[in-house]
Amino acid sequence: MELALQAGRSAARLMKYAAGLAVGQQPPKPFAPDPGDHRFSDEGWSNPPYALLEQGFLAQEKWWGAATAEVRGMKAKNVARVGFLARQALDAYSPSNVPMCNPAVVRRTVAEGGLNLVRGARNLIEDLLGQAAGDERRRPSGFEVGRDVASTEGAIVFQNELIELIQYTPRTAQVRPEPVLFVPAWIMKYYILDLSPHNSLVRYMLDQGFTVFAISWRNPGPQDRDISFDDYRTRGLLPAVAAINAIAGPSPIHACGYCLGGTLLAIAAAKESGDGAAPFASLTFLAAQVDFSQAGDLMLFVDESQIAWLEDMMWDRGVLDTRSMKGAFQILRANDLIWSRRMREYVLGEREEANDLAAWNADPTRMPYRMHAQYLRGLFLENRLTAGRYAVEGRVVALKDISAPVFAVATESDHIAPWRSVYKFHLFTDTELTFVLTNGGHNAGIVSEPGHAGRRYRLSARAPGAGYVDPDTWNARTKPVEGSWWPVWSAWLEGRSGAMAAPPSLGSPGTRFAQIRPAPGAYVLQT
Repeated sequence: MELALQAGRSAARLMKYAAGLAVGQQPPKPFAPDPGDHRFSDEGWSNPPYALLEQGFLAQEKWWGAATAEVRGMKAKNVARVGFLARQALDAYSPSNVPMCNPAVVRRTVAEGGLNLVRGARNLIEDLLGQAAGDERRRPSGFEVGRDVASTEGAIVFQNELIELIQYTPRTAQVRPEPVLFVPAWIMKYYILDLSPHNSLVRYMLDQGFTVFAISWRNPGPQDRDISFDDYRTRGLLPAVAAINAIAGPSPIHACGYCLGGTLLAIAAAKESGDGAAPFASLTFLAAQVDFSQAGDLMLFVDESQIAWLEDMMWDRGVLDTRSMKGAFQILRANDLIWSRRMREYVLGEREEANDLAAWNADPTRMPYRMHAQYLRGLFLENRLTAGRYAVEGRVVALKDISAPVFAVATESDHIAPWRSVYKFHLFTDTELTFVLTNGGHNAGIVSEPGHAGRRYRLSARAPGAGYVDPDTWNARTKPVEGSWWPVWSAWLEGRSGAMAAPPSLGSPGTRFAQIRPAPGAYVLQT
């Protein structure tokens, strides 16, 4: 009955709006798209008949949002799944995706005499042929790895079967004694942190007087099916720490983990602290989660049956291939990454503008069978880390053992690590914690160089032992600041670093940590 009443009220509002348009008025629109929904931003949607199509669709969206809302007694995951599937269906038949119903498409087609459709058909054929040939990654030209992106000077100073460790050439006469180590996720190529020179976080930290290292993970193949999640700690992170200590001296390290690399870093830091070691001067987490109870729409794909299916598929192949990874991430943002892009490329005849972030995004990696199954079961499905059931080397690790100060960055529009999930660092650590919420998504919010237009962030610091503030209260109390969060992080690290000194040598000549090859190395070039 409630839904019928809502439908009746919506119909009445639409009729009133249509009547106003019919007599030449411009009445206020009764329904508005959600924030960040740009499908109806073209001015043509303000004029009939397109305005009625838009408003009719938005009315349906509101109704289906109510129809798929939680009903007492439903499981939360079932509620989320029903709502997610309803949104996917609605997105598919939005009038913005129907050429004759989209004013921007009609206007372009008339103006160009249909040439946009010819270009779009050519683009479609080109992509279909690429898929048939097994090459789905249309990587933009002009962004060659090592020349245009990942071009910061340095050398590979350590290599094993899992990582190459890059040490970057100093860009200042003196540096802080505590080096910075970037631990990226192996779900991505590391150079998201070293894109073009103007938006490279690596280069920026070098310019601020830090010695910088970065892990470059090897892209696994079917022969690597049995690499475990903990192998990334014991054969990746810990050997990198040992190499840095041998090259840069005994000073503790400012470690920075991105996405899944941050989850690994948190586990490793908890293990080391629990064992009485203190290799880290500070810990920075970029869009990284330690608790997965609110991990966003990715959780819709994670239950016993889904994981069993993925395990069977990965068992046959040895890895989770790039197509599966790419498809899962695209469907989380179907409006932007599927439908709007298809309309732009295949109807308007416009290829996506080439940029470094798009080039990086077209350079994916694979996941080993054993590691990915352990990650999905132990962390996503069973949430063992914050439940006190995640064991490393036979002993449960506790995030509360972490004593190093923490700097955590979340992004407002993150569909992979939702900011309220990242905020849960406040619940599971007792150490000094600085939390930053910046605008943008999982990647664009992190690539937030000074001078980038439209950037803003919210910032707060929690002293050890301070009381808990829930995320929504925190968000309401914390005022946004215009600009990039990078200078804030640099200043935070400087405040926890020693006096400037001469930089260490590039590698350690005559040892197992001598220079092997120039950066960016060989692993990042693997496809």
